[in-house]
Amino acid sequence: MTQSDLPTPDYSKNMKLIGYSDQGGRPDGVQLMVNKGHAFIGHMFSDGFSVIDCNDPRDPKPVAYIPAEPNTWNIHLQSHEDLLLVINAKNMFASAEFQNEEEYYKGKLGKKVGTADAASTDRNWTAGMAVYDISNPAKPRKIGFMGVEGGGIHRIWYVGGRWAYASALIDGFTDYIFITIDMADPTNPKEAGRYWLPGMNAAAGEELGDDQARAGLHHAIIHGDTAYGAWRDGGLVIMDVKDRSNPELITHHNWSPPFGGGTHNALPLPDRNLLVVADEAVLDNCADGIKHIWLFDIREPSNPISISTVPIPNEEDYAAKGAHFGPHNIHENRPDSFVSDQLIFATQQNAGVRVYDIANEYQPKEVAAFVPPKPAKLIDRRPNRVNVIQSCDIWVSKEGLAYMSDYNAGLYILEYAG
Repeated sequence: MTQSDLPTPDYSKNMKLIGYSDQGGRPDGVQLMVNKGHAFIGHMFSDGFSVIDCNDPRDPKPVAYIPAEPNTWNIHLQSHEDLLLVINAKNMFASAEFQNEEEYYKGKLGKKVGTADAASTDRNWTAGMAVYDISNPAKPRKIGFMGVEGGGIHRIWYVGGRWAYASALIDGFTDYIFITIDMADPTNPKEAGRYWLPGMNAAAGEELGDDQARAGLHHAIIHGDTAYGAWRDGGLVIMDVKDRSNPELITHHNWSPPFGGGTHNALPLPDRNLLVVADEAVLDNCADGIKHIWLFDIREPSNPISISTVPIPNEEDYAAKGAHFGPHNIHENRPDSFVSDQLIFATQQNAGVRVYDIANEYQPKEVAAFVPPKPAKLIDRRPNRVNVIQSCDIWVSKEGLAYMSDYNAGLYILEYAG
Protein backbone atom coordinates (compact mmCIF):
# COMPACT_ATOMS: atom_id res chain seq x y z
CA MET A 1 0.00 0.00 0.00
CA THR A 2 1.43 3.36 -1.03
CA GLN A 3 1.22 6.38 1.25
CA SER A 4 -1.43 7.89 -1.03
CA ASP A 5 -3.59 4.77 -0.55
CA LEU A 6 -3.63 4.96 3.24
CA PRO A 7 -7.02 5.44 4.89
CA THR A 8 -7.92 9.05 5.56
CA PRO A 9 -8.58 9.62 9.27
CA ASP A 10 -11.75 11.21 10.56
CA TYR A 11 -9.57 13.26 12.92
CA SER A 12 -5.90 13.53 13.76
CA LYS A 13 -3.72 15.68 15.98
CA ASN A 14 0.04 15.20 16.32
CA MET A 15 -0.21 11.66 14.95
CA LYS A 16 0.60 10.62 11.39
CA LEU A 17 -0.56 7.38 9.76
CA ILE A 18 2.44 5.72 8.10
CA GLY A 19 1.25 2.13 7.58
CA TYR A 20 -1.90 0.04 7.40
CA SER A 21 -2.82 -3.63 6.98
CA ASP A 22 -6.13 -5.47 6.74
CA GLN A 23 -4.22 -8.42 8.21
CA GLY A 24 -4.72 -10.69 5.24
CA GLY A 25 -8.46 -10.10 5.06
CA ARG A 26 -8.91 -10.66 8.81
CA PRO A 27 -9.06 -7.06 10.03
CA ASP A 28 -10.52 -7.88 13.45
CA GLY A 29 -7.79 -7.49 16.04
CA VAL A 30 -7.68 -7.59 19.82
CA GLN A 31 -4.37 -7.72 21.71
CA LEU A 32 -1.18 -7.14 19.77
CA MET A 33 2.53 -7.49 20.50
CA VAL A 34 5.44 -6.45 18.28
CA ASN A 35 8.55 -8.61 18.48
CA LYS A 36 11.41 -9.18 16.02
CA GLY A 37 9.84 -6.69 13.64
CA HIS A 38 6.57 -8.67 13.50
CA ALA A 39 3.16 -7.87 14.95
CA PHE A 40 1.33 -10.79 16.59
CA ILE A 41 -2.41 -10.06 16.68
CA GLY A 42 -5.19 -12.08 18.30
CA HIS A 43 -8.53 -12.11 16.46
CA MET A 44 -11.96 -11.51 17.98
CA PHE A 45 -14.04 -13.09 15.21
CA SER A 46 -11.57 -14.74 12.82
CA ASP A 47 -10.69 -17.45 15.34
CA GLY A 48 -6.91 -17.55 15.71
CA PHE A 49 -4.01 -15.12 15.48
CA SER A 50 -2.05 -13.51 12.67
CA VAL A 51 1.55 -12.46 12.17
CA ILE A 52 2.28 -9.27 10.23
CA ASP A 53 5.81 -8.44 9.06
CA CYS A 54 6.33 -4.82 10.09
CA ASN A 55 10.08 -4.54 9.49
CA ASP A 56 9.05 -1.82 7.04
CA PRO A 57 6.27 -0.16 9.06
CA ARG A 58 5.19 1.72 5.93
CA ASP A 59 4.48 -1.55 4.17
CA PRO A 60 3.26 -4.19 6.68
CA LYS A 61 2.76 -7.64 5.15
CA PRO A 62 0.75 -10.58 6.53
CA VAL A 63 3.01 -13.63 6.74
CA ALA A 64 1.13 -16.16 8.88
CA TYR A 65 -2.29 -17.06 10.23
CA ILE A 66 -2.59 -19.71 12.93
CA PRO A 67 -6.19 -20.90 13.35
CA ALA A 68 -7.65 -21.48 16.79
CA GLU A 69 -8.94 -24.79 18.04
CA PRO A 70 -12.70 -25.21 17.40
CA ASN A 71 -14.95 -22.87 19.41
CA THR A 72 -11.88 -21.34 21.04
CA TRP A 73 -10.68 -17.76 21.50
CA ASN A 74 -7.05 -16.74 20.92
CA ILE A 75 -7.80 -13.04 21.49
CA HIS A 76 -4.95 -12.24 23.90
CA LEU A 77 -1.24 -13.02 23.73
CA GLN A 78 2.16 -12.05 25.13
CA SER A 79 5.61 -12.24 23.59
CA HIS A 80 9.14 -11.95 24.90
CA GLU A 81 12.32 -12.83 23.01
CA ASP A 82 11.70 -16.29 21.46
CA LEU A 83 8.42 -17.09 23.25
CA LEU A 84 4.81 -16.30 22.42
CA LEU A 85 2.07 -17.18 24.93
CA VAL A 86 -1.49 -17.39 23.58
CA ILE A 87 -4.71 -17.75 25.55
CA ASN A 88 -7.18 -20.53 24.83
CA ALA A 89 -10.72 -19.97 26.11
CA LYS A 90 -14.34 -20.57 25.21
CA ASN A 91 -15.25 -18.29 22.30
CA MET A 92 -17.78 -16.23 24.21
CA PHE A 93 -18.93 -14.01 21.36
CA ALA A 94 -19.75 -17.03 19.18
CA SER A 95 -21.95 -18.51 21.91
CA ALA A 96 -25.73 -18.21 21.82
CA GLU A 97 -25.92 -17.01 25.43
CA PHE A 98 -23.78 -13.95 24.66
CA GLN A 99 -25.22 -12.78 21.33
CA ASN A 100 -26.72 -10.00 23.40
CA GLU A 101 -23.43 -8.38 24.38
CA GLU A 102 -24.79 -7.11 27.69
CA GLU A 103 -25.08 -10.70 28.96
CA TYR A 104 -21.31 -11.14 28.79
CA TYR A 105 -20.58 -8.03 30.83
CA LYS A 106 -22.96 -8.50 33.74
CA GLY A 107 -23.51 -11.15 36.38
CA LYS A 108 -21.53 -14.24 37.28
CA LEU A 109 -19.85 -15.44 34.10
CA GLY A 110 -19.03 -18.87 35.53
CA LYS A 111 -22.71 -19.50 36.21
CA LYS A 112 -23.62 -18.58 32.63
CA VAL A 113 -20.85 -20.65 31.06
CA GLY A 114 -21.63 -23.58 33.35
CA THR A 115 -18.24 -23.78 35.06
CA ALA A 116 -19.05 -22.24 38.46
CA ASP A 117 -20.59 -25.49 39.67
CA ALA A 118 -18.59 -27.69 37.28
CA ALA A 119 -21.88 -29.26 36.23
CA SER A 120 -21.44 -28.75 32.50
CA THR A 121 -19.80 -31.63 30.64
CA ASP A 122 -20.60 -30.31 27.17
CA ARG A 123 -17.34 -28.45 26.60
CA ASN A 124 -16.48 -28.08 22.98
CA TRP A 125 -13.64 -25.60 23.45
CA THR A 126 -9.96 -25.75 24.46
CA ALA A 127 -9.02 -24.12 27.78
CA GLY A 128 -5.51 -23.08 28.79
CA MET A 129 -2.36 -21.38 27.53
CA ALA A 130 -0.33 -22.34 24.46
CA VAL A 131 3.41 -21.63 24.16
CA TYR A 132 5.02 -20.99 20.77
CA ASP A 133 8.64 -20.76 19.70
CA ILE A 134 8.96 -17.60 17.59
CA SER A 135 12.70 -17.68 16.97
CA ASN A 136 11.46 -17.52 13.38
CA PRO A 137 8.64 -15.01 13.90
CA ALA A 138 6.97 -15.73 10.57
CA LYS A 139 6.55 -19.38 11.53
CA PRO A 140 5.33 -19.77 15.13
CA ARG A 141 5.90 -23.33 16.34
CA LYS A 142 3.81 -24.68 19.21
CA ILE A 143 6.05 -26.20 21.89
CA GLY A 144 3.93 -26.35 25.04
CA PHE A 145 0.48 -26.14 26.56
CA MET A 146 -0.95 -25.68 30.04
CA GLY A 147 -4.55 -26.80 30.32
CA VAL A 148 -7.07 -25.54 32.86
CA GLU A 149 -10.35 -27.12 33.89
CA GLY A 150 -13.00 -24.54 33.10
CA GLY A 151 -13.64 -21.73 30.65
CA GLY A 152 -9.98 -20.99 29.96
CA ILE A 153 -7.45 -18.18 30.24
CA HIS A 154 -8.45 -14.61 29.43
CA ARG A 155 -5.27 -12.53 29.51
CA ILE A 156 -1.62 -13.04 30.44
CA TRP A 157 1.23 -10.88 31.71
CA TYR A 158 4.69 -12.13 30.74
CA VAL A 159 7.88 -10.12 30.24
CA GLY A 160 10.42 -12.95 30.41
CA GLY A 161 11.93 -14.98 33.21
CA ARG A 162 10.40 -17.74 35.24
CA TRP A 163 6.96 -16.34 35.99
CA ALA A 164 3.85 -15.56 33.97
CA TYR A 165 0.55 -14.35 35.40
CA ALA A 166 -2.95 -14.81 34.05
CA SER A 167 -6.67 -14.50 34.64
CA ALA A 168 -8.37 -17.89 34.53
CA LEU A 169 -11.99 -19.07 34.57
CA ILE A 170 -11.63 -22.28 36.56
CA ASP A 171 -14.23 -24.82 37.61
CA GLY A 172 -15.92 -23.86 40.85
CA PHE A 173 -15.35 -20.10 40.58
CA THR A 174 -17.88 -17.44 39.62
CA ASP A 175 -15.50 -15.56 37.27
CA TYR A 176 -11.86 -15.15 36.29
CA ILE A 177 -9.35 -15.33 39.16
CA PHE A 178 -5.61 -14.56 39.39
CA ILE A 179 -3.11 -17.36 38.83
CA THR A 180 0.69 -17.51 38.72
CA ILE A 181 2.39 -19.75 36.16
CA ASP A 182 5.83 -21.35 36.45
CA MET A 183 7.60 -21.00 33.09
CA ALA A 184 10.87 -22.65 34.17
CA ASP A 185 10.24 -25.19 31.41
CA PRO A 186 8.38 -23.38 28.60
CA THR A 187 7.39 -26.72 27.09
CA ASN A 188 5.59 -27.62 30.31
CA PRO A 189 4.22 -24.52 32.07
CA LYS A 190 2.50 -25.19 35.39
CA GLU A 191 0.07 -23.28 37.57
CA ALA A 192 1.79 -22.31 40.83
CA GLY A 193 -0.63 -20.20 42.88
CA ARG A 194 -4.07 -18.56 43.01
CA TYR A 195 -5.84 -15.56 44.45
CA TRP A 196 -9.53 -14.71 44.29
CA LEU A 197 -11.80 -12.23 45.99
CA PRO A 198 -13.81 -13.64 48.88
CA GLY A 199 -17.13 -14.86 47.54
CA MET A 200 -15.83 -16.14 44.20
CA ASN A 201 -15.22 -19.75 45.23
CA ALA A 202 -18.73 -21.07 44.69
CA ALA A 203 -17.54 -24.66 45.02
CA ALA A 204 -16.49 -23.89 48.60
CA GLY A 205 -19.87 -22.36 49.39
CA GLU A 206 -18.74 -18.74 49.07
CA GLU A 207 -21.23 -16.17 47.79
CA LEU A 208 -20.92 -12.77 46.12
CA GLY A 209 -23.60 -10.26 47.00
CA ASP A 210 -24.24 -8.52 43.67
CA ASP A 211 -25.74 -10.77 41.01
CA GLN A 212 -25.46 -8.06 38.33
CA ALA A 213 -21.77 -7.17 38.70
CA ARG A 214 -18.96 -8.84 36.71
CA ALA A 215 -16.52 -9.24 39.58
CA GLY A 216 -13.76 -11.05 37.68
CA LEU A 217 -10.12 -10.34 36.96
CA HIS A 218 -9.37 -8.96 33.51
CA HIS A 219 -5.61 -9.15 34.11
CA ALA A 220 -2.84 -7.93 36.36
CA ILE A 221 0.36 -6.02 35.61
CA ILE A 222 3.29 -7.02 37.80
CA HIS A 223 6.10 -4.80 39.05
CA GLY A 224 8.64 -6.51 41.30
CA ASP A 225 6.68 -8.50 43.86
CA THR A 226 3.44 -6.57 43.46
CA ALA A 227 0.55 -7.41 41.14
CA TYR A 228 -1.90 -4.67 40.17
CA GLY A 229 -5.14 -6.40 39.24
CA ALA A 230 -8.00 -4.86 37.23
CA TRP A 231 -11.05 -6.73 38.51
CA ARG A 232 -13.79 -5.40 36.21
CA ASP A 233 -16.77 -4.40 38.37
CA GLY A 234 -14.71 -5.45 41.39
CA GLY A 235 -12.36 -2.50 40.91
CA LEU A 236 -8.66 -2.51 41.83
CA VAL A 237 -6.99 -5.42 43.63
CA ILE A 238 -3.33 -5.03 44.63
CA MET A 239 -1.59 -8.28 45.58
CA ASP A 240 1.74 -9.29 47.13
CA VAL A 241 3.25 -12.04 44.95
CA LYS A 242 6.60 -12.43 46.69
CA ASP A 243 5.54 -16.02 47.30
CA ARG A 244 4.29 -16.96 43.82
CA SER A 245 2.58 -20.02 45.25
CA ASN A 246 0.55 -17.94 47.69
CA PRO A 247 -0.43 -14.45 46.47
CA GLU A 248 -1.80 -12.28 49.27
CA LEU A 249 -4.05 -9.24 49.29
CA ILE A 250 -2.55 -5.81 49.93
CA THR A 251 -5.71 -3.83 49.26
CA HIS A 252 -9.02 -3.98 47.42
CA HIS A 253 -10.51 -0.67 46.32
CA ASN A 254 -13.72 -0.32 44.33
CA TRP A 255 -15.51 2.78 43.00
CA SER A 256 -18.41 0.92 41.32
CA PRO A 257 -20.96 2.09 42.25
CA PRO A 258 -21.31 5.01 41.83
CA PHE A 259 -19.10 4.71 38.71
CA GLY A 260 -19.83 2.10 36.07
CA GLY A 261 -17.14 -0.54 36.73
CA GLY A 262 -15.32 -2.45 34.00
CA THR A 263 -11.81 -1.88 35.41
CA HIS A 264 -9.49 -3.17 32.68
CA ASN A 265 -5.88 -2.04 33.16
CA ALA A 266 -3.83 -1.01 36.19
CA LEU A 267 -0.42 0.30 35.11
CA PRO A 268 2.12 1.17 37.83
CA LEU A 269 4.52 4.07 37.29
CA PRO A 270 6.88 3.17 40.15
CA ASP A 271 9.30 6.09 39.91
CA ARG A 272 6.40 8.47 40.51
CA ASN A 273 4.32 6.34 42.89
CA LEU A 274 1.42 6.57 40.44
CA LEU A 275 -1.02 4.03 39.08
CA VAL A 276 -2.89 4.55 35.79
CA VAL A 277 -6.21 2.70 35.86
CA ALA A 278 -8.53 2.39 32.85
CA ASP A 279 -12.19 1.44 33.16
CA GLU A 280 -13.40 -0.22 29.95
CA ALA A 281 -16.54 1.02 28.21
CA VAL A 282 -18.44 -2.21 27.53
CA LEU A 283 -21.92 -1.24 26.32
CA ASP A 284 -23.20 0.63 23.28
CA ASN A 285 -24.12 4.30 23.42
CA CYS A 286 -22.63 4.70 26.90
CA ALA A 287 -25.35 2.56 28.51
CA ASP A 288 -22.80 1.78 31.24
CA GLY A 289 -21.98 5.46 31.74
CA ILE A 290 -18.98 7.57 30.76
CA LYS A 291 -15.84 5.64 31.67
CA HIS A 292 -12.57 7.14 32.84
CA ILE A 293 -8.82 6.65 32.89
CA TRP A 294 -7.84 7.47 36.46
CA LEU A 295 -4.55 8.46 38.06
CA PHE A 296 -4.02 7.13 41.56
CA ASP A 297 -1.42 8.16 44.11
CA ILE A 298 0.00 4.90 45.55
CA ARG A 299 2.67 6.24 47.90
CA GLU A 300 0.82 4.23 50.51
CA PRO A 301 0.06 0.98 48.61
CA SER A 302 -2.64 -0.03 51.05
CA ASN A 303 -4.50 3.23 50.44
CA PRO A 304 -4.57 4.23 46.75
CA ILE A 305 -6.07 7.69 46.24
CA SER A 306 -7.62 8.89 42.97
CA ILE A 307 -6.16 12.31 42.12
CA SER A 308 -7.32 12.98 38.53
CA THR A 309 -8.80 11.64 35.31
CA VAL A 310 -7.65 12.21 31.74
CA PRO A 311 -9.74 14.41 29.39
CA ILE A 312 -12.68 12.82 27.60
CA PRO A 313 -12.57 13.13 23.77
CA ASN A 314 -15.03 15.85 22.80
CA GLU A 315 -14.33 17.10 19.28
CA GLU A 316 -17.52 15.33 18.25
CA ASP A 317 -20.45 13.57 19.92
CA TYR A 318 -18.88 10.14 20.33
CA ALA A 319 -21.58 8.98 22.73
CA ALA A 320 -24.02 9.20 19.81
CA LYS A 321 -21.66 7.72 17.20
CA GLY A 322 -22.64 4.14 17.96
CA ALA A 323 -21.03 1.04 19.52
CA HIS A 324 -18.62 1.64 22.42
CA PHE A 325 -17.21 5.04 23.37
CA GLY A 326 -14.58 5.13 26.08
CA PRO A 327 -11.37 3.43 27.19
CA HIS A 328 -10.37 -0.05 26.20
CA ASN A 329 -6.60 -0.55 26.53
CA ILE A 330 -3.56 1.46 27.49
CA HIS A 331 0.04 0.90 26.41
CA GLU A 332 1.54 -1.04 29.31
CA ASN A 333 5.22 -0.01 29.38
CA ARG A 334 6.57 -3.46 28.64
CA PRO A 335 10.39 -3.47 28.95
CA ASP A 336 10.83 -4.29 25.23
CA SER A 337 8.72 -1.29 24.19
CA PHE A 338 8.35 2.45 24.81
CA VAL A 339 8.49 3.09 28.55
CA SER A 340 7.33 6.42 29.93
CA ASP A 341 5.83 7.83 33.09
CA GLN A 342 5.05 11.10 31.29
CA LEU A 343 3.03 9.95 28.24
CA ILE A 344 0.08 7.56 28.31
CA PHE A 345 -1.21 6.02 25.05
CA ALA A 346 -4.78 4.75 25.20
CA THR A 347 -7.52 3.50 22.90
CA GLN A 348 -10.96 5.07 23.25
CA GLN A 349 -12.85 2.66 20.94
CA ASN A 350 -15.07 4.74 18.61
CA ALA A 351 -12.89 7.78 19.41
CA GLY A 352 -9.66 6.14 18.22
CA VAL A 353 -6.35 6.49 20.04
CA ARG A 354 -5.30 9.28 22.40
CA VAL A 355 -2.01 10.35 23.95
CA TYR A 356 -2.00 12.05 27.34
CA ASP A 357 0.73 14.12 28.97
CA ILE A 358 0.68 13.43 32.71
CA ALA A 359 3.78 15.43 33.70
CA ASN A 360 1.38 17.23 36.02
CA GLU A 361 -0.42 14.25 37.49
CA TYR A 362 -3.17 16.47 38.86
CA GLN A 363 -3.98 17.93 35.45
CA PRO A 364 -3.46 15.45 32.58
CA LYS A 365 -3.87 16.87 29.10
CA GLU A 366 -4.45 15.34 25.68
CA VAL A 367 -1.53 15.99 23.32
CA ALA A 368 -2.30 13.74 20.33
CA ALA A 369 -5.14 11.79 18.75
CA PHE A 370 -5.98 9.66 15.73
CA VAL A 371 -9.49 8.53 14.75
CA PRO A 372 -9.61 6.04 11.84
CA PRO A 373 -12.38 6.25 9.23
CA LYS A 374 -15.41 3.98 9.08
CA PRO A 375 -14.33 0.35 8.52
CA ALA A 376 -14.53 -1.04 4.98
CA LYS A 377 -16.99 -3.65 6.27
CA LEU A 378 -18.45 -4.94 9.50
CA ILE A 379 -16.54 -7.96 10.85
CA ASP A 380 -18.48 -8.37 14.09
CA ARG A 381 -20.96 -11.18 13.35
CA ARG A 382 -23.18 -10.67 16.39
CA PRO A 383 -26.71 -9.36 15.74
CA ASN A 384 -27.55 -5.66 15.83
CA ARG A 385 -23.95 -4.44 15.58
CA VAL A 386 -23.08 -1.23 13.75
CA ASN A 387 -20.17 -0.65 11.38
CA VAL A 388 -18.14 1.69 13.56
CA ILE A 389 -14.46 1.65 14.50
CA GLN A 390 -13.66 0.01 17.82
CA SER A 391 -10.00 0.86 18.37
CA CYS A 392 -8.90 -1.87 20.71
CA ASP A 393 -5.24 -2.28 21.69
CA ILE A 394 -2.16 -0.08 21.51
CA TRP A 395 1.53 -1.05 21.56
CA VAL A 396 4.27 1.57 21.20
CA SER A 397 7.84 0.93 20.06
CA LYS A 398 10.94 2.43 21.65
CA GLU A 399 11.12 4.68 18.59
CA GLY A 400 7.64 6.05 19.23
CA LEU A 401 5.67 4.14 16.58
CA ALA A 402 2.20 3.26 17.82
CA TYR A 403 0.57 0.04 16.57
CA MET A 404 -3.21 0.02 16.99
CA SER A 405 -5.67 -2.84 16.49
CA ASP A 406 -9.42 -2.65 15.92
CA TYR A 407 -12.30 -5.13 16.19
CA ASN A 408 -13.37 -4.20 12.65
CA ALA A 409 -10.78 -2.07 10.91
CA GLY A 410 -7.30 -3.67 10.78
CA LEU A 411 -3.84 -2.60 11.92
CA TYR A 412 -2.86 1.08 11.97
CA ILE A 413 0.77 2.11 12.42
CA LEU A 414 1.12 5.68 13.64
CA GLU A 415 3.98 8.07 14.20
CA TYR A 416 3.65 10.26 17.28
CA ALA A 417 4.66 13.81 16.41
CA GLY A 418 4.12 15.54 19.72
